[in-house]
Amino acid sequence: MIAYVTVGSDDIARAKRFYSAFLPALGYHLKEGPEGLSYALPRKPGQPVTLPDFYVKPPFDGRPAAAGNGGMTAFEAHTQKQVRGLHSAALADGGSDEGSPGFRASYGPRFYVAYLRDPQGNKIALFSCNPNEPGRDDD
Repeated sequence: MIAYVTVGSDDIARAKRFYSAFLPALGYHLKEGPEGLSYALPRKPGQPVTLPDFYVKPPFDGRPAAAGNGGMTAFEAHTQKQVRGLHSAALADGGSDEGSPGFRASYGPRFYVAYLRDPQGNKIALFSCNPNEPGRDDD
C-alpha cells in the first residue's frame, strides 16, 4: 500500500492554488506548515488512517525542484463529470493541459482520464472508472 506521495515545489503558494482547485473535491483536507503542504483524507474515529497522503514541499536538499520524467500521481474522481470539472479547475488555477478528459484506447473501456501538469511540471492524472457510467465502447 502506498502511504504517501511527495512532489517538490519552489513556489508553495502557487502549488497551493493548483492542488486546492481539485483535491478538496476528492475529500482531501489541507494542513499547512513551514515544511509545505500536507493533503490527507479524513480519519474516521476508530478507523486506521486513510492513505495515501499527498505532500507538496520544497526539496530537502535545497536544490531547485524538478519534475521526474515518467513519474505521475493519479487521483480517482467519482464520475466522468467530476474529472472534467476538476481538470478545468486545475487548469484555471495554474496547471497546464497534458491530455484533455476522455477515454484512451490503451486502457480499459471504463477508464476515463485527464492529464495535466502542476505549476512545477509534475504530471497529474484525474480519472474515473465508475461502472454506472457509459464506457468507451457503449453505444
